[in-house]
Amino acid sequence: MTDIPTSGLVSPEALAGALGSPDLVIIDIRAAAEGGRQAFEAGHIPGAVHSDYAADGWRAKIGNAPGMLPPLDHLAELAGRLGITPPSKVVIVPAGLAASDLAAATRVYWTLKLIGHGQQAILDGGFKGWRTSPGLPIETGPSKPHSAAPYPVVVQQKLRSTADATLVASRSKLATLVDARSASYFEGKEKAAEATRAGHIPGAVSRDYVAAFDPATGRFRPVEELAALFGSVPNGPVISYCNTGHTASFNWFVMSELLGREEVSLYDGSMTDWTQDPERPVAAGAA
Repeated sequence: MTDIPTSGLVSPEALAGALGSPDLVIIDIRAAAEGGRQAFEAGHIPGAVHSDYAADGWRAKIGNAPGMLPPLDHLAELAGRLGITPPSKVVIVPAGLAASDLAAATRVYWTLKLIGHGQQAILDGGFKGWRTSPGLPIETGPSKPHSAAPYPVVVQQKLRSTADATLVASRSKLATLVDARSASYFEGKEKAAEATRAGHIPGAVSRDYVAAFDPATGRFRPVEELAALFGSVPNGPVISYCNTGHTASFNWFVMSELLGREEVSLYDGSMTDWTQDPERPVAAGAA
């Protein structure tokens, strides 16, 4: 039986070799945009359970910010309902169709790590990568999770940045802020509906997350290309943000889990939360 990685990425072949392991929990997170439960029932990795990334509340709307960390008791119940216990080796399976659905997987990964789970990996290439790999089995039918007690949450607070901590970092320059959005958002030419102002947090550097995604394969770009993309981000603490903490989790995953940088946190509220307070500054213009 194949050992699977307990952080970062797992290949379809390695996951195939681990199918049937007692501690393995495979979570297929396809939401309605990727066919959701119907797509899951039409075909999924054997033994996988379904958790709709949007409908199951992996993120919560708090105030007018739609991408916040949900209440911890909700996450504990959700993880338990999916059968995740502290010994579980979790593999997160996105659709594998676009950078945005891979970002859903990185947000789920970050959330599990934040509540104290230590062993999770993302299926490289998602379900599309599994389906297009020769000879790998596909199962049909409904999700059948082996529910467990609510997960015993132990918050890893260093993984998360709040508005206040981000404001301190912006003013003091003790951390580098990395903006995962496209240039038009960064420069203030467009904004998320829930944000009250357009632009970026002063001092941030721009790293559009889609540059780290290879649309031909549905996978992250090779590590050497990722290292070149993020190599000029200064050493030291980093805070990754976007509009709602979705695409920023992609850059967080690249820097923290694939490139091995220390002190990388995610500002889950991002610009939709940041701009709710008119006292927080917003800059516009090119990177």
